[in-house]
Amino acid sequence: MRLGLSTPVVIQQPGIASPWEADAGPADLAAIAAAADAIGFHHLTCSEHVGIPAQAADTRGSVYWDPLATLSFLAVHTRRIRLTTSVLVLGYHHPVALAKSYGTLDRLSGGRVILGVGVGSLREEFDLLGAAWSDRGAEADTALRQLRAAWGQPVVDGLAIEPHATTTDLTIWVGGRTLRSLRRAIELGNGWMPFGLSPDTIAGYLARRPAPPGFDVVLSTDRACDPLGDPAGTRRHLERLRDAGATLVNCVVRAEDPDHYRDQLAALHTIGDPL
Repeated sequence: MRLGLSTPVVIQQPGIASPWEADAGPADLAAIAAAADAIGFHHLTCSEHVGIPAQAADTRGSVYWDPLATLSFLAVHTRRIRLTTSVLVLGYHHPVALAKSYGTLDRLSGGRVILGVGVGSLREEFDLLGAAWSDRGAEADTALRQLRAAWGQPVVDGLAIEPHATTTDLTIWVGGRTLRSLRRAIELGNGWMPFGLSPDTIAGYLARRPAPPGFDVVLSTDRACDPLGDPAGTRRHLERLRDAGATLVNCVVRAEDPDHYRDQLAALHTIGDPL
């Protein structure tokens, strides 16, 4: 089981983000990304929300850095770690436009892009962007097929697309919290990245729809890990996710400041590496 990082600062959910993140800047973010890269974490993430309904901000938070800009910035400060959207809402984008913009990032980063995608859950955000809310699941299936067909291609529907991704082999992780999202991931993706589900529910879904060989199950810690303060509890939590079927884990890390965060990363990797 490999460990990835739910990147701090760029998403700040109440009750999960540490207080220091509110005042952190690009230099802190760059230093943390570089440390995660050097330690050997598998990936960094960045979510997508243009805007959060004000009445939902107390639970969802209101800080969501733009993923394309953020991951492009992080690409400059890292060398090996993968750059992952977690997740892009497919209904907000034309699939060929995604192939162009994130294909450019893939080329700039030396082929390190993973696209985490989802169908979306905020009706107000769809309305703001003029995106279609109804039938968004079926539309997402169509968009996934179009995105995969366009990825890394120099010509799409008679149009030259330059630059494009370094390869036509796109890694797609499908987000969601339903059995249908797992079906979509197995049929159209390379991995499943559920949210808001217990490990027991995830294990039950995977028992009903077994994953094929080479398929990733990307689970998230349901609380901030404290590997220096509670190494045994951190290990138990990671083991529970592994036993539920995780091949990768998006880790949220508790810290008092950026320096402490980097120390926590080293301890977390030591705990998780043998798992």
